[in-house]
Amino acid sequence: MKRWIIGKTITALISSFALFIALFYLYLDRPLPEDIFPANFQCLQQDQGDFIQENILFNNIYGIGLAYAKHINETASDFNSSMSPPIFRKSNVSLIIDNSNVPIPTENEMLSAIKKVEPSIDMTLSNKGISLSSLLDHEAELAFVLLEDISDKELMHPDYIANIGFLVANDLSARSIAILGDGQINRYDYWGASKSFKGFTPVSNRIWVPKTQLSNSIPCVVLQTHINGELRQNENTNNLIYTPLEMLKYIKDRYPAESFKKGDLILTGTPGGVILNVPRWKVRLANIIGMDRFKKLSINQSKDNADKYLKAGNVVSVSAEWLGSVNITVTK
Repeated sequence: MKRWIIGKTITALISSFALFIALFYLYLDRPLPEDIFPANFQCLQQDQGDFIQENILFNNIYGIGLAYAKHINETASDFNSSMSPPIFRKSNVSLIIDNSNVPIPTENEMLSAIKKVEPSIDMTLSNKGISLSSLLDHEAELAFVLLEDISDKELMHPDYIANIGFLVANDLSARSIAILGDGQINRYDYWGASKSFKGFTPVSNRIWVPKTQLSNSIPCVVLQTHINGELRQNENTNNLIYTPLEMLKYIKDRYPAESFKKGDLILTGTPGGVILNVPRWKVRLANIIGMDRFKKLSINQSKDNADKYLKAGNVVSVSAEWLGSVNITVTK
C-alpha cells in the first residue's frame, strides 16, 4: 500500500511538472499583443516602369529593421507598431556592385569597427576571454535610391511623393557585433557597425524607375536568397509593413540633422530565413533569466552554431524576379 501511494505521488509530481513546463512554454511563445499587417501597397509590374541608363552616384546608406509582417509575427518577442522601427546607417565603403568577392572581416577589423561604438570593448572581451568570429549572415532586401534631393519641407508635406528607383540588395552582417549591441541604449549603432565592412552592401547593377510615382507603390516581387544553389529566403515584398515614404520619415526622425540627397540608398528590411533566427520563446526565456550579451555571443559562437554561418567559398545569390539579382562570393 505504501509503495502504491509513493508511486502515485511520484506520478502526480511528474504530471504536474510536465504541465508546468507546457504552460510555461505556451507563456513564452505567446503571440504578440497586436497582429502585424502589411502596408496597403500599390503593386507595380515590370511594364509600369523602365530600367534607367543613368549612373547614380550612391551617397548615404540607411537600413530598416523588423519590416516584414510574417517574420515579426513568427519571431519577435515584442513589437509596438506605434514606435519607430530599428534604423541604422551603413558606411558607403560597404557598397559594391553585382558579381564581386566579399572578404570575411578579421577579428582586428571587427574590433576596430566596434570600438567606434564602444571604445573599451576590446578590453572587456579580453578580460572575459572572448574572441570574435564574424558570424557572417545574408539579408535579401528590396532597396530604393533617391533620384533627387528632398528638403525637410517637401518630406513633411502631406501630398509629397518621392522620386525613387528600385534595385536589389544583400545587407550582409557580422552578427557577432550586432549581438554585442543587445541591451545597449545605442543598440542600432552596433547593427550599423556590423554591416559596414567592405563589400557588405552588394547591389544589383540596374535601377528600375516607375513611370508614375506613388507614395505607396513598390515592385511586388519575390525576394529569394540562394546559398550555393540552396534556397534560404523566399518572400514577396508586398509583405513589408512600411511604405517608402513612411521609411523616409522614420529615418528623418532618427537622424534629424541629416538632409536627404540624390543617391541616398535605403534598404527596406529582410524577410525570414536569415541564419540568425531565434524563436520568440528563446528570446523571452533569455530575458527572464537575465542572460547578458556576452553569454549570447558565446552561445552563437559555439561550434554547432557558428558552422551555420557563411564561409569562404560560399556563393550567395539574392534575386527579385524581373527586378534583377546580385551575386557575391565569400572569401577569406
